[in-house]
Order: sequence, then C-alpha cells, then structure tokens
Amino acid sequence: MWKILKNGCREYLGGQSDWSGAANEALQCVSFREDVEEECVADEVRSCYNCRYRRWTENSFICLHVSG
Repeated sequence: MWKILKNGCREYLGGQSDWSGAANEALQCVSFREDVEEECVADEVRSCYNCRYRRWTENSFICLHVSG
C-alpha cells in the first residue's frame, strides 16, 4: 500500500478516498498520532487520514514518520 520515497517518507498508494484502507493501515501503525480536530477528515479516529504525520499531496498523502 506504500511507495517508499528517496527521503524515506512513504506515499500512500490508495489515494485520498480509500477510507477503509487508510483506517486499516493506521490500525497496524505503531507510530499513529491523532492530529488536531480541525485537521481530521475521516469518521474513524484511527485513520492515516487523521494522523499528524500525514501531509496531503495532489493525489494522495505522504507519511512523514520515517521508520528506523
């Protein structure tokens, strides 16, 4: 579900409308941190779309949390 970028960030391959996929990814992520309420867009609290490490791109988002 992810493409690893040269800078170590991950780009989500599900786009901006894969609500269930983003929620499933967040359930498996030990680094998930809920963003401030104004930035949350998904109904499920634990969703990559609601994570403080998420940064929107034109077609999807990248995860700024670099593992390791």
